Amino acid sequence: MNTEDNNLIMDILAQQSEPVDRKELWLMSGLDTEEFNNAVSCLEGRGEIVLLHENRTKKIALPQMAGYVRATIVRNAGSFCFAHPEEEGLADVYIHSGDEKGAMPGDRVLLKNIRMEERGPAGQVHKLLEKGSRVVTGIYEKGAYGHHKDGFVTPDTGFSHALSVVKGGSLKAKHGDKVKAAIAYDKKSGKITARVIKIYGRADSARICADAIIDAAGIPTKFTVAVKHEAAMAAAQPVTEEEIAKRLDLRDEPIFTIDGEDAKDLDDAISVKKLSNGWELGVHIADVSHYVREGTLLDDSAMDRGTSVYFADRVIPMLPVEISNGCCSLNAGTKKLTFSAILTLDEKAELIDYRFEKSVIVSKVRGVYAEVNAIIDGTADEALKEKYAEVYDEIFAAQELAELLKAKAKQRGELEIESTELRFVLDEKGVCIDVSERDRGNAEELIEQFMIAANRAAALYAKSAGIPFVYRVHEAPDPEKLAALAELAAVCGFAARRLKEGVHQTDLAALINAAKETPYARLISTQVLRSMAKARYDDRPLGHFGLSLEDYCHFTSPIRRYPDTSIHRILTDLVSGVPVDEINRKFSEFAQKSSKMSSERELRAMRAERESEKFYAAEYMTKHIGEIHQGVVSGITNKGLFVAIENGIEGFVSLIDDEKAYFEYNGTTTTKDRKSGVSYSIGDIVTVEVMAAEIALGTVDFALVR
Repeated sequence: MNTEDNNLIMDILAQQSEPVDRKELWLMSGLDTEEFNNAVSCLEGRGEIVLLHENRTKKIALPQMAGYVRATIVRNAGSFCFAHPEEEGLADVYIHSGDEKGAMPGDRVLLKNIRMEERGPAGQVHKLLEKGSRVVTGIYEKGAYGHHKDGFVTPDTGFSHALSVVKGGSLKAKHGDKVKAAIAYDKKSGKITARVIKIYGRADSARICADAIIDAAGIPTKFTVAVKHEAAMAAAQPVTEEEIAKRLDLRDEPIFTIDGEDAKDLDDAISVKKLSNGWELGVHIADVSHYVREGTLLDDSAMDRGTSVYFADRVIPMLPVEISNGCCSLNAGTKKLTFSAILTLDEKAELIDYRFEKSVIVSKVRGVYAEVNAIIDGTADEALKEKYAEVYDEIFAAQELAELLKAKAKQRGELEIESTELRFVLDEKGVCIDVSERDRGNAEELIEQFMIAANRAAALYAKSAGIPFVYRVHEAPDPEKLAALAELAAVCGFAARRLKEGVHQTDLAALINAAKETPYARLISTQVLRSMAKARYDDRPLGHFGLSLEDYCHFTSPIRRYPDTSIHRILTDLVSGVPVDEINRKFSEFAQKSSKMSSERELRAMRAERESEKFYAAEYMTKHIGEIHQGVVSGITNKGLFVAIENGIEGFVSLIDDEKAYFEYNGTTTTKDRKSGVSYSIGDIVTVEVMAAEIALGTVDFALVR
């Protein structure tokens, strides 16, 4: 494949207003016959161009010019399926039975004959571009549908119906087991069948269901022997006097860490000095790039993983424990190599200068959020005060600076999204016994503000130097989603006239603030978040809408995020005096690759974490059937309501089972019973009874208590 030839043809076609004669395109390209044919074959195979036959003439066009759409099959309902277009803003396309050409969920396809039908856009599969994994996870049911003696698999995602297991394909799975199955299209019957290839265990265990989610997502859980060997060798490197001599020596400074009580990978430490005319803030980050070198198997493994993944009962680390919990963890009382961002701020916490230096530190205390919060709010006992004696004054200086930074963030329009993160408590057997929303105190907000300040400074440093970089970007909200948010805000009684295209961060911040002390706080925060584009990584400084910053990156967590490790590597060359031309040559392609891979791996991790939470929530609720709770309507479909109760768990209320009612959903925020006139809107406060919880499906069912 010659990328230059491919790009040349794509550029020519992009300038045309209609399909181009094949011979004419060849002449325009200036390529020889073999080069041209190879490029056309490659592009056509990837669905980037289409070949047309018009009046005995062969023509070539970009798909969109000829009415074709690249898409991914996302759901199969047996008699029809849906495809999700790759181009943003296009609705899912309905595909009639027989028009899918054997394509299955996860397959990339090229669609044709797109037209509007009563149910929305419909089309046909023109060509299969790329097969998906052809593997699903689900629940095995023995003879669940009568005469099929080898049973069925009900997939977790992608299918709205059970798949028949081929003869002898159950792998001795038991009824109710969570399994992995290979799926195949049977041309004779036109049906998709399954063959069990792995048995995880009983599907009524949240842990087993999480195992299946991890496996289905393709998240590697074990390191190879070679990678572990490299990690052990790297971690065994002593911090020598020779290495210390090359660095800024901060071992005598009152530097300390603050993390959760159970954290083991401590990758950031702080120091704060109050000056006569402002502040000096030090954010000292584990120097992971010193140990994880480019071109090693350890580095390849870290890039492939992209991020650590966090579940209720385990952490799947990006780096082996020898690195993450060992040489790079900033444990108190030990010499550690760090990369320090040293920021100078004026008395109003405005950033006026910054520098980045390779350093060495000794953390004076291993701080814990709850303990630091107790010191700040004055409830700490003498033992706690003694533990933090070496940094006691610095904690209050840090709190004072953090308050100033927080006020500045609010002033510029940073969005304070209400957290919907759940905290799961498991017993010794790994069963969920408690669920609550995570609390954020002063210490958590303090660390967050300091990390944002360091991340911003790193992005400014790279941008001003004109070097390749991995930025954290967050683009402006989509106008259609903003319109939906405005409608919801109005239904909940909040001002919504400014919620339109071109909205400023301060307008969204004002909405969140208005909802803060109301029952709608979490709902409004969630909908504001959903109205915005997903944050991602890019090698271009496109700005961060949510933080209201023009320049931003992730510098502060290289133990658990590969983009942070990437920019440490790039900035190491910059602070070492490597010429900018050499840095550009060395890292341009790397920054693009790291941005793309890191975005993909983050999305994979987030989906897996979110899916696993449903199983643990359902497991907890199985012990609370029959309880009465107050909740807020968080979503509506044509079948019923989603309701979030006090502990953050969301369940579904079916409205189609009531024979005395006939509810009609208006498609946005309200459903109304045509018979009685009773209506429900998003944001309504309702009382519900817990009716059922299905661990295997990750679902919780409520019923309204009227």
